[in-house]
Amino acid sequence: MIEFSLPNGLWLGRVWRSGIGPSIVTIRAGHVFDITSKAAPTMRDLLEKSDIAGFIADVPGQDLGAIAGFLAASIEPAAEANHLLAPCDLQAIKACGVTFARSMVERVIEERAAGNPALASEIRARVAGVIGDSLRDLVPGSAKAAEVKSLLQAEGLWSQYLEVGIGPDAEVFTKAQPMAAVGYGAAVGLHPISKWNNPEPEVVLVVNSTGRIVGATLGNDVNLRDIEGRSALLLGKAKDNNAAASIGPFIRVFDDSFTLDTVRGLELSLTVTGEDGFSLNGHSSMRQISRDPADLVAQTRGRHHQYPDGFMLYCGTMFSPVQDRDGPGQGFTHHLGDVVTIFTPELGTLTNTVRLATEAPEWQFGTGALMRNLAARGLL
Repeated sequence: MIEFSLPNGLWLGRVWRSGIGPSIVTIRAGHVFDITSKAAPTMRDLLEKSDIAGFIADVPGQDLGAIAGFLAASIEPAAEANHLLAPCDLQAIKACGVTFARSMVERVIEERAAGNPALASEIRARVAGVIGDSLRDLVPGSAKAAEVKSLLQAEGLWSQYLEVGIGPDAEVFTKAQPMAAVGYGAAVGLHPISKWNNPEPEVVLVVNSTGRIVGATLGNDVNLRDIEGRSALLLGKAKDNNAAASIGPFIRVFDDSFTLDTVRGLELSLTVTGEDGFSLNGHSSMRQISRDPADLVAQTRGRHHQYPDGFMLYCGTMFSPVQDRDGPGQGFTHHLGDVVTIFTPELGTLTNTVRLATEAPEWQFGTGALMRNLAARGLL
């Protein structure tokens, strides 16, 4: 079993309880406590509380056992077995892309390669020769960024990805539908037409309906490089598929020991371990993000767009794997059975196994099913 530990903090999650259904939980002394109630039947309702910590402290809850038992049962679980779910329910699942300099360069490469990984190495060398690390310290939308844009256009290297990377407007897209994300241990799905793809380890902000950032968790924004690289108009097809959004293991709610400033300094590690013996290690530092997390939230929600049930927001990643796996110049792509593990000490571990979207369990329990389940339990 993968090593797992959580620091002292205020934790919220969701579990599937056999014979009962989805339940809201918190962690107390290493045990999982069910705190679902009429006052907060959904995670959405709980996160709307003005004093989340006080509410959790006042709810007695039911001890469901040690975290270790749920972790072991959550590795590609049977449908009705007790297991961890993604810690969100009614929230929209949004994502911001191209928020790190390194990922900006790789997106340009994807576009220029038109989804063909065999061309990526040659293009990477040319693009890096012109751009180098010149984008790293640019403030998006600044006068200096406009100067760099003019230079890149003159070199014939301007790209729609650089536009959202250093221009005034962030890329914000819908990663998945409410209730569609998978949690710790679940299979993550690749669309079967994709031949060039990778994990994206990210911090996911937890935002309530008023736009208040109330916590954070980890996410894997499963990425199909060839599909999106062929055309940005295929972004929806590349990003929103069965089991393509992983979030978890738990939400860490902000308190005196964990704040948005803590999030700004998080260091994420990633490992991919293949059944073929292949191993990949990566790293993503929130210190190198080009847009502040609070700005990403402000660009997502405002007078122009409301989220009455709140939203989960992937912040983007600096991790773009280039390590050759299947041949020189081919770069990295997933093999089925890869185990992807994302870790940061402040948020714990998120692990998933790579499958085809057509082989991962079908998404069948949506918002309607949740409402019917809660009503039958007398919680609505």
